Amino acid sequence: MSHDGTGTRPSRAVMRSVAFLTAGGLAMTVLSGCSDPDPAGKPLAEQDIAPAARAEIADGGTLRWAVDALPETLNTFQSDADATTTRIAQATLPSMFRLDGNGRPERNPDFLESAKIVETEPKQVILYKLNQQAVWSDGREIGAADFAAQWRALSGKDSAYWTARNAGYDRIEKIERGKGDLEVRVTFARPYADWRSLFSPLYPKEVMGTPDTFNDGARKKLKISAGPFTLKKIDRKDDEVLLTRNPRWWGQRAKLHEIVLRAVPRAERAAELAAGRLDLAEIDPAAARRIALAAPLRAASPGASGTPLMGPDHRRKTPGQRRDATAFKGFEVRKSLEPAYTQLALNGADGPLADERVRRAVARALDREELAKLVLAPLGLPAEPVGSHLALSGQAAYADNSGAIGGQDTKEAQALLADAGWVEGGPVKEKKKGEKAAGAEGKKAGKGEDGEKARNTEKDGTGEDGERAKKPEKGEDGGQAKKPEKGEEEESEKGGKADKGSDAARGDDGTYVVGEDNKAGAGDGRPGEHLAQDGKQYGSSQLQQGGAPGAYAPQGTAAPAGAAARPLAKDGKALVLRFVVPSGEGSRTLRTVADRIGVMLERIGIRTEVTKVSDESYFKDHIASGQYDLALYSWPASAFPATDARPIYAKPVPAADGSLNVEQNYTRVGTDQVDQLFDQAVSTLDESESRSLIRKADSRIWAAAGSIPLYQRPQLTAARKNVANAGAFGFETPVYEDMGFLKKGAKPSGSASAE
Repeated sequence: MSHDGTGTRPSRAVMRSVAFLTAGGLAMTVLSGCSDPDPAGKPLAEQDIAPAARAEIADGGTLRWAVDALPETLNTFQSDADATTTRIAQATLPSMFRLDGNGRPERNPDFLESAKIVETEPKQVILYKLNQQAVWSDGREIGAADFAAQWRALSGKDSAYWTARNAGYDRIEKIERGKGDLEVRVTFARPYADWRSLFSPLYPKEVMGTPDTFNDGARKKLKISAGPFTLKKIDRKDDEVLLTRNPRWWGQRAKLHEIVLRAVPRAERAAELAAGRLDLAEIDPAAARRIALAAPLRAASPGASGTPLMGPDHRRKTPGQRRDATAFKGFEVRKSLEPAYTQLALNGADGPLADERVRRAVARALDREELAKLVLAPLGLPAEPVGSHLALSGQAAYADNSGAIGGQDTKEAQALLADAGWVEGGPVKEKKKGEKAAGAEGKKAGKGEDGEKARNTEKDGTGEDGERAKKPEKGEDGGQAKKPEKGEEEESEKGGKADKGSDAARGDDGTYVVGEDNKAGAGDGRPGEHLAQDGKQYGSSQLQQGGAPGAYAPQGTAAPAGAAARPLAKDGKALVLRFVVPSGEGSRTLRTVADRIGVMLERIGIRTEVTKVSDESYFKDHIASGQYDLALYSWPASAFPATDARPIYAKPVPAADGSLNVEQNYTRVGTDQVDQLFDQAVSTLDESESRSLIRKADSRIWAAAGSIPLYQRPQLTAARKNVANAGAFGFETPVYEDMGFLKKGAKPSGSASAE
């Protein structure tokens, strides 16, 4: 998970990952509304990589590519693996399957001639036929011994292996050689729908063979690899990783001679690009605007909005913009949407949000289309709300199931609150010094639904059922959710200033509270910006057929007329929710989204108390520990939601020590029914049935209102104009051997192809 200017996003040890959760019973006729033969649709935005035929790309050259940090390990199956670990693995190691432009797995022909289910009874058996040219960098053929070593290391049966996850590998019964050296037979003890997720990446038996080599053998070096590039060295003095062409690579020869991965903080990337020390770098919206103004953006992908990046600028250029025009002359911005989405998380452990009616009221108050436009429209990207917790548009399991909770409806939200006992303008007892409002209790450890102390099970990154745990990913500003330093305290806004122009007032104790006045302006320096119209709705306001039981207030419940003029109260406590946001400069957009949500909630009588905390402590000390009522962070989308999403939406269960095992379900909202649907989806070998079960689980997750998907995250990449087949990759796995610099006079062709 990570936080940033557009939402915090949980990171993952390997690029694929997602998580899911749910609560509350829900009639599944919701899905009957999907008349489209393929509700998955298409990606909202295509990748933007300046595709070019290999014949148009020069041979040689060094691509200098920014990363967030040097990797602590080169083993993607360890808990401290990060995005740089994944990037290196993609370029240097075998992968049986990779993702296509729709975020769906496809066979990697460089390593795999075929892979299919050859038996289902009495056991599921997969037969892999390997590319006969596939060899490790030491000349040895890739074969069954490598598959078997990886299975044993990741099966979870030997605790001496310090693994972050073993999902899928724990279902394997045996691995054996087929008819020849190039055939591998994998027999499962239990059926596994997501078998294509396995052995990607595949490490050599020399790494996976023993606990010692697994734990330490691939942390700093990859002595044996098998990809278009090999790892030459990690230079921690200069913060660089050097990848060079693999002379034993049997596929199409890499166009680049070298790739240098340079660790450059996001805030410094514009300067490094201008100084000529980078060729490719993911950037934040502020840097993108500077580059776009210096060199107008060329036409983006067909799925993207026609709006110019960051909006048109008709003013005469300032001296700074003229300097940028010179510094960024050779660069352009490539944009798409990341395979990740930002959500509003509602902590259902205790307080008002433990009541499903209150959570659903919050969901019905949100104008998700308005929030998507707020973030994506200025970037010229499609501003459509995300309709699923478990997949994104274009992926096989995607379907818009948001109808299970209903669209924005102020009156319905107020009726739900009234049914839950929250009365407009009710008596409020004067708070004693240090006493909290009706929101989060602010205890040291999070509480579960049953009031037991919650514990986060990310010690080794593995959930109780062996599924891999996902960590928060880098945010839109590139900031990784770092571990807090000892003694670090949250930066509450008490005694400080609220964001300039915010429609928030400060309480008697100096806390930043949205809803204490009736001003309508956005936070973070956007005074006077109109936020939302009362009564404006997007999507279905009420499900006439197939609705979720309990998603609406009982028929006949009176709804207060108009917007709440005074805060709601119950049992002498005002309804105030603690909204925790990161304080970093790169999280400005995220704070603006939080302010906009606060205004929407004010219209139904809910006030929000915004607390800013340091980026370093945001996730560990607040999200994972349950110290929040509302929060914004992101989850990556996965091609294998039945496996990857379960830890995020699994029902928290009591542990032997009395704590609550929440895995990655940081909202603490879950049900047995959703768990069962995940179990069924991962165990059926009928792909259509598995997708149907995933969509049913998603509908129930929507009905539970533990988290509300908002928008797909933007992906902005600065690239030299002559860099081809690289940029904003979207869903698709990068093809490293096709990256390079265009020949003099050549232009992107619109599609990459073989020579």
